[in-house]
Amino acid sequence: MDVLRMRDVGFAASRELLGRHGLHLVEVADGEAIPGSYWGEDEAGLIGLTVYARSDTPVHSLLHEASHLLVMPAERRAAVHTDATDSIEEEDATCYLQIVLADRLPGVGRERLMQDMDAWGYTFRLGSTRAWFEEDAREAMAYVDLLGLLGEPDQT
Repeated sequence: MDVLRMRDVGFAASRELLGRHGLHLVEVADGEAIPGSYWGEDEAGLIGLTVYARSDTPVHSLLHEASHLLVMPAERRAAVHTDATDSIEEEDATCYLQIVLADRLPGVGRERLMQDMDAWGYTFRLGSTRAWFEEDAREAMAYVDLLGLLGEPDQT
């Protein structure tokens, strides 16, 4: 499957992006199991405020797991391990935020991320990630906006 992987974009910009939001990114050695990975194999994992990824981890997976941490309430964030899903609203906000954050990663951008999400098998009732994002994500955008995640991130 031809999706952007961490080896294509490197870890530095992603580490900086997550750090601006108070999260940590840990690079896992190739061939090692990814701690906190819900789906296993090459999918990103999360434990507390830390996102784990390998060089073969899809960029969309890294952004998805980081977005889960950013949209969940702070009291849950520190204790989360592997499974971050709480509600449909939170999952939708996560998908929305990962697309927005893709614009903040050099060499990624929302267009490529949405293509990768479709290629990977994300499903939306309008048939594509782009259609959902442009035509059906108003509630997700409002959720993310309410949390103040669409402006410049806090320096923590």
